[in-house]
Amino acid sequence: MPRIRQADVEEVKARTNIADIVGERVALRSAGVGSMKGLCPFHDEKSPSFHVRPQVGYYHCFGCGESGDVYSFLREMDHVTFTEAVEKLAARIGYTLHYEDGGPAPETSGRSRLFAANSAAAEFFRSQLVSPEAEAARRFLGERGFDAGAAAHFGVGYAPKGWDSMLKALSAQGFSREELTTAGLVSTNQRGGVYDRFRGRLVWPIRDVTGQTIGFGARKLYEDDQGPKYLNTPETPIYKKAQVLYGLDLAKKDISRGDPKRVVVVEGYTDVMACHLAGITTAIATCGTAFGSEHVTVLRRVMGDESASGEVVFTFDGDEAGQKAAIRAFAEDSRFNAQTYVAVAPDGLDPCDLRLQRGDAAVRGLLDHRVPMFEFVIDRRIGGFDLSSVEGRIGALRSAAPIVAAIRDRMIRAGYERVLARKLGMEPRDVHGAVEQAARRAEGGKDAKGASRPEPQPMPGREGSTAGEQPTQRVTLASLPRTTDVAMERDAITGILLYGHRVDPALLMRALHIPFRTPALEAVRASVAAAIAAAKPGWAMTAVDNTREPYRQLAGELLARDFPARDDDHAVASVNDICRRLVLRALDAEKNELLGAVQRAAPTSDEGRALRVRLRDLDHERRALIDVE
Repeated sequence: MPRIRQADVEEVKARTNIADIVGERVALRSAGVGSMKGLCPFHDEKSPSFHVRPQVGYYHCFGCGESGDVYSFLREMDHVTFTEAVEKLAARIGYTLHYEDGGPAPETSGRSRLFAANSAAAEFFRSQLVSPEAEAARRFLGERGFDAGAAAHFGVGYAPKGWDSMLKALSAQGFSREELTTAGLVSTNQRGGVYDRFRGRLVWPIRDVTGQTIGFGARKLYEDDQGPKYLNTPETPIYKKAQVLYGLDLAKKDISRGDPKRVVVVEGYTDVMACHLAGITTAIATCGTAFGSEHVTVLRRVMGDESASGEVVFTFDGDEAGQKAAIRAFAEDSRFNAQTYVAVAPDGLDPCDLRLQRGDAAVRGLLDHRVPMFEFVIDRRIGGFDLSSVEGRIGALRSAAPIVAAIRDRMIRAGYERVLARKLGMEPRDVHGAVEQAARRAEGGKDAKGASRPEPQPMPGREGSTAGEQPTQRVTLASLPRTTDVAMERDAITGILLYGHRVDPALLMRALHIPFRTPALEAVRASVAAAIAAAKPGWAMTAVDNTREPYRQLAGELLARDFPARDDDHAVASVNDICRRLVLRALDAEKNELLGAVQRAAPTSDEGRALRVRLRDLDHERRALIDVE
C-alpha cells in the first residue's frame, strides 16, 4: 500500500489544532498558559486530569497515562489506521495528500468505509423524502408539527418500500454487499439473499458526537408492516447503542456553553426535535435502549462536569413504563457530578405532544416543574405502601432509606431525611436512624442502590508483562522528591519543551548540556537535548517519545503540566531566568570545587595559577549572567 509522504503528514498535523479535534468529544477549559483540560476520554473519572497542549499538538492524561498527538488520538477514539487518521484530517482541512513513488491514494477500508456507507445512505434517504411515495412520511411529520425545514435540520429521510432500492443505489456508488451488511444497512435471508433493512419507513440518521452518521432509527408508517414500531441499526463496529445519544451532535455546543450546563434527556426522536424547535437545544435521547452507565460517561465528557453546578433533567411519561425508566436512570445517578432532576409533563404528555397541544412555551416551561431525582424516586418508593398504618409507614421507610443514604452531600441528605419524615408522618430521629443503618449496610459491600462495589483494579501500564514478571514501576511527577533542585529542573524541562524556541539559543544549549541532579529528570533532559539539537518539527514530542523507560510517562507529564506564568511573554521570561539559574548553579558548584582545589595547590605552581585564572573567569561569567537579569 502506498505511504503518505512524511512532509504531508507533518503539514497536516501542523495545520490541525488538536484542541478542535479533542473538543468535539471532550469539553475543554483553560488550565493555565497554553494548556486546556477536561475529563479523560480513555478512562472514567470525575475530576479532569486530561490535558491538551495545542501549541505543541500534544495530550496527556495524568490519571491513566495515555498521551500522544492528534493522529494517535483519532486512532484510539475512532479505531482507524494511521493512514486513515491522516486522510481524515487532510479531508477536514482540504489538503491534497501525496503518496510515495507517485502512487495513487490507497483504497479506503475498514471503519472509514462504514462511515462512508452510512453517509451515503443518509443522503439517499433524505432525497427520497420528497418523492411521491413518501407522502405518508411527510404527513406523519406534518401532523407532529415538523415542516420541511425541521426535517432538513435533523436530516430526516424516507426508506422506500422496495426490497432493494437503497442496495441498488449504494452498490452503484461502489459499496460492496459485505460492507453494507457490516454497516447494518442490509439484511440477509436464509437463502443468502440480501435486502434493505429499512423499507417503507420514516428514517432518522443517528450521528456520533462529531457529526458522523453511524446508524439509523426508523418508524413504521404502514399497517401492513409486520416489523416493530421502531427499528434501529443493529450493533456494528461503529454503532454501539449503549454509547449513542441521538441529537448530541447538535446539542453539544449549547451543553458546554450553558451556565449552568444542562442536558435534557427525552425518550424519542420526535421529542428531541420538539425540544430543539421549542428552544431547548440541549435535548438528547437514547436509541432503542435504556439510559445506562456508558451514556453517563459520554455526557460527562461533553459537560465537563467536574463541579456540581450542572444539571441533567430526565423527562418521562407519567405512565408505569415512564416511572420504571426513571428508576433505571436513578441507578446511574451516582456517576454524575451534576445534579439530576425529573420533569413529567402535565397529563403525562411527552414533549412532542405537549408542543402540539400547548405550544413551544409549554415545552420550555416543562423544565420549571422539574423535581430532584431523589425526591421523585422517593415518592415512587413510598407510593406503594399504605401510609395510614404503622406497618405501611415502616415498610415505606425501609424502602426509601437506602435512597436517602445514597445522597453524597451530608447537608442535602439531612434535608431529605426531614422531607421523608414529613411525608411518612414519622419522627426525624427515627428516619435518621434508618438512613444511617442503610448507609452502613451500603459501606459493607453494597452501595445504597444495591449494586455490588467493584474491587479496585491496578492501573495497567501501556506495556504488558509476562506471567510472573513485575511490571516496571514508572516514574511520575508525583513520585519525585520535593526539593528546590527538583522544582527548578522540573520547571526548566517544562519551560524548554514549551518555549525553548523563544529562549536565547546560546543560553538554552548551555543550560541543556548541564547534567541534572535528579536522576529521573536527567533522563528526560538528555532526551530533550538530543531532540532540540535535531531542530526538526515536533521535536518536543520526539523528546518525549525517545525518553527511555521508566521515565517516558514523566516526560509526557512534564510536557502537559501547567507552567506557572501569567501569559506567554512572562512564560518566556521565566524560562530564560530558569536557564540562567541552572547555569549559575553549575558555576557555583564548580567554584566551590575550585576553592577547595586552590587551598590544596601550591600558590606559585602552574596548577595554582591555572585554578585562580579559572576562578576569575567564573566570576566574570556569573556577573555577566546576573547583569542580564
